[in-house]
Amino acid sequence: MPTLIRIIVVLALLFGAGYAALWALANWVEPQEREITLTVQPERMER
Repeated sequence: MPTLIRIIVVLALLFGAGYAALWALANWVEPQEREITLTVQPERMER
């Protein structure tokens, strides 16, 4: 039973670290805005 608890604790810590990393990226990193121009081929407009 101690092995099962140890595995669960390790998985919970890994999950918590991953969740914290995603939260930090979502809240602290600002995306850079830039203009994008795409050329559409006329053959693709005929559908």
